[in-house]
Formats: sequence, structure tokens, C-alpha cells
Amino acid sequence: MKQTIIDTIEQHKKTFEEISIYIGENPELGHEEFKASAILIKTLLDHDFEIEREFCGLPTAFRAVFDSGKEGPVIGFMSEYDALPEVGHACGHNLIGTMGIAAGIGLSKVLAEIGGKVIVYGTPAEETKGGKVTMAEKDIFSELDVAMMVHPLDNNMKSGASLAMDAIQFEFFGKAAHAAASPHMGINALDAVIQTFNSINALRQHVTSDARIHGIIPEGGKAANVVPDYAVAQFYVRAAKREYVNELVEKVKKCAEGAALQTGTTFKVSNYEFSYDDMISNDTLSEAFTNELVSLGIPVEEIYEQRDGSGSLDMGNVSQAVPSIHPYIKICNEAYACHTHEFREAAMTDQAREAMIVGAKSMALTGYEVLTNPELLQKIKAEFNSMK
Repeated sequence: MKQTIIDTIEQHKKTFEEISIYIGENPELGHEEFKASAILIKTLLDHDFEIEREFCGLPTAFRAVFDSGKEGPVIGFMSEYDALPEVGHACGHNLIGTMGIAAGIGLSKVLAEIGGKVIVYGTPAEETKGGKVTMAEKDIFSELDVAMMVHPLDNNMKSGASLAMDAIQFEFFGKAAHAAASPHMGINALDAVIQTFNSINALRQHVTSDARIHGIIPEGGKAANVVPDYAVAQFYVRAAKREYVNELVEKVKKCAEGAALQTGTTFKVSNYEFSYDDMISNDTLSEAFTNELVSLGIPVEEIYEQRDGSGSLDMGNVSQAVPSIHPYIKICNEAYACHTHEFREAAMTDQAREAMIVGAKSMALTGYEVLTNPELLQKIKAEFNSMK
């Protein structure tokens, strides 16, 4: 039956490649991915999936179900398809979205014999206000036994960790005045922002090595001869564990509070993007996926442990609810970084599309192993429960 899965994905390979090209050539920002979600939904409908559109109230999200009608585990695949401003699909989400549906379609063709259920989630806006966060908050993923997605990269890499993250915004309110004629009449909101940065720079000496605090000033005044009465600072606060992020955020807020006190401003704090939890990769599920990559011809010595340093993923929120993996598949021979023009071009090559097919097959075959091997699923769940 594994051969049936492989043959199905091969049979529809041209369709999957065309979808990845179409999404790549039509980049859409988060929650605006109407073209991408439409073509993914159409393809799933063509393979008898039942579709719930605008899932969880998100206009470009979907939930696609293929139910065998028999008892068995529930396998979840994640599809991402949002692009980045200016650089388009420089994170390869045109490949991720297609891999998710290809894996689901491949696995669906054997469910009548083995039982169980496959669910493909269309998860918009991973780069900003991640759709998986909204779904996780609604406890959607508790319906799954395992969850998987594969991300393109410059190397094959096992599923690893990601950093928990909060996106914190500080708005400072002062009093405008002429900066030369009557500066004593003003209260400088930009000074409060600058002092916040200075305080955070001092804080960095006293955080753990996994922590990251980095920010920008999106609003700092309009003219040099006017004391700014309004200024804004935005920060990402990251760390390996959610608990430590929560602790750091309180310290960062104290930095802003002190800056406001020093400058005579008032301030308002808010979250300007969703909070991402740390990724807890399930090693047992990851090993099963790696075994399938090897069975498809990827040399085991070319599948690496996750490199040091990490960003943040809304898949982390999924991994808190259900055993999950987020491995990487090699799409280029050059060491291109994600979110660059070079990586965008790499994600549109024949090599990338071949890797996409391998990733889809590996996910589907891993799903088959979970569906047909109760001992494997028991081990996956035991590991997950031990990490909670």
C-alpha cells in the first residue's frame, strides 16, 4: 500500500508542480491568500475531500477532511501559502502549501483499506498573525493524533526546536513644541523610545543565551524642528521556552515604564502580532519521517540535526497540543537564507519541485506508518505526554 501512496503522488506530480508555480507567481500576503487557498481547495475537492471554508473565521483558511468511515488514528498535514512583502515567496510557502495537500491526497487513497482519517489544514498568515495560533486557541488540533509539515531549506534537516515569541508594541505620548523656539514646552516621546532601547540593551547582559530581543522604531516624529508628541517602538521577545518569554516580557515592559517616568511621557503597551509558542518536536515521529526520507533515496548522512539558532513558528503552538514535526527539505545547493531574493528564486526551480514531491511522499508514508503501527503511535504519544 505504500507503493499506492507513492504512485498516487507521482501520477499527479504535474498538477502539484503547476500549483506550486501558480502560487509562487501570485504572491499574496497573510489573510489575503485568496488565489492560493482557492487552487488548493479545488484540488482537494477533486480528490473527494470535504471542505470547510473560512475555517475558524479566517477568510483564507480551510479544513479538508478525508474520512475512511472506519476507526483509526487521525493524521494532520499543514499547508502554508502566505508570501512576504516585497520578496514574495522567499520562504517557499508555495512549496509548503502544495506539499500539505499532496501528502493528504496520497495518503487518502489507502484509507479505505486501513481506516482512519486525514485532515489537511489551510493555515494562512504564518509570517505575521499565524492562522495556526487562532486554531490552537480554539483547541482545533486536539482532534489529531499527529501533525506534520515540511519546510524548504538549503539542507535536509530533522525537526527541531523553535523559539517562543511575543510581539510587543509601546506607544509613547508626549507634548509637541517647537524644537528650537520653545523646547522647554515639549515632552519628547521619541526620547522615551530611545531610552527604552537603551534600557533593553542593558537588560541583554542579564538574559540567557537563547534569548533574543530586537526591535524597530516605526514612528518617531515627522519633522526635526518639532518635539515629537508620539512615538512607537516594536519588539520581538524570544526564548527557547514560553515561560521565559513571559518573564522577559515583564522586564521589557519595566524598561518602557522607566523610560516613560524619566521623560514625563505616558505609554500604552499592546501585542501587535500573535504570540508563538516554542516548537516541541516529537523525536519518535521525527525518526519515522527520517526513515521514509531514506527509503526514498535521501542518504542518511545528508539529513542533519537542526543547526544552532532558530526563528519562531506558529507550528510551535500546534506542537503544544499534539505530537508534531516540522522537518526541512533541501531545495538548493547554495547556502541561501530564507526571506531573501535568492531563496525566492530557488523555490521556483525544478530542483525545488522535486524536493517538494519527496517531502510530500515522506509525510504521507509517515502517516501510513502511524495509521498501521499501533506500537509506533503509542510510543509517539508516550513521548508527547512526558514532555508536557
